[in-house]
Order: sequence, then C-alpha cells, then structure tokens
Amino acid sequence: MKKISNILPAAQKRLVTISADGLLIDAARLLNGSQFNLVVVCNDTGKMTGVISKTDVVSRISHCTGCSCTMAAADVMTKEVASCRPGDWMKDVWSIIKERGLKNVPVVDENSVPVGILNARDVLQGLLEDVEYEEQLLRDYVMCVGYR
Repeated sequence: MKKISNILPAAQKRLVTISADGLLIDAARLLNGSQFNLVVVCNDTGKMTGVISKTDVVSRISHCTGCSCTMAAADVMTKEVASCRPGDWMKDVWSIIKERGLKNVPVVDENSVPVGILNARDVLQGLLEDVEYEEQLLRDYVMCVGYR
C-alpha cells in the first residue's frame, strides 16, 4: 500500500495559495485556466484556513462588478476543509474523496501548512498501481515463478 508521500511531487505542482485578506478577483486569476482547480487560503503564519474553488468564484463573482470586486478571500472560502497529510494511506484518502464527492484535496504538513493539492486521479492511479502489483504477485505465485 502506498502513502500520499509517494505522489506528493505531482501534488506540489498544483499548489497555489492566497492570503486570507487577498481579493476574490486575485483568486479568480489564479484559477483561470486548467492548471489550478483549487486555491488554498492561508493566514499570516502560512497555515491553511480554507480553500476557494472555481465554483466558489462563479457563485460569488455575480455580486461583483468586474475588476472592482473587493470581496476578501476569507469571505468566500470554504472553511471546513477535508485535507490529508503526506503520511496518510491512499485508501483512506480515497474514502474521504468518494464520501464527500471531492475532486481535489489539500495536503498539509503537521503544522497545517499546505504542501500540495491532491487530485482524485492521482489517488486512483496510485491505488490501481497497487492492485496491479498485487495481481502480478499472485500470478507469479500461482505460476510458481521464482520457486523450485
């Protein structure tokens, strides 16, 4: 079985953060395009306090008038965030993703400082690799490969 630390390099590439007093329009700029799907909102010490998704931006931007939006990220963010740590097992994180219907999950260190954004596809790929490895081991056992 694999831990989240095995796929952390991919998760680190997806990490973007904004300060809690940053503007919604700045979060929207970070989310523009397909590279980033989630912005982690951090306090002054760098700890995660919430997240902003593209859905959050779309639902709130209608209250703004273009670039003059002065709504703070802290007013828009989702505060109750499911997160994981590098030492967590992939199967446990997949259970949370499936249960809550999530596409992305922040990875935080022991101090709640974000270190990456995990995509559900990353976890599924890791779990698939585990199953394929177990299948190969079973096949080798049945075929007596490596035994005399």
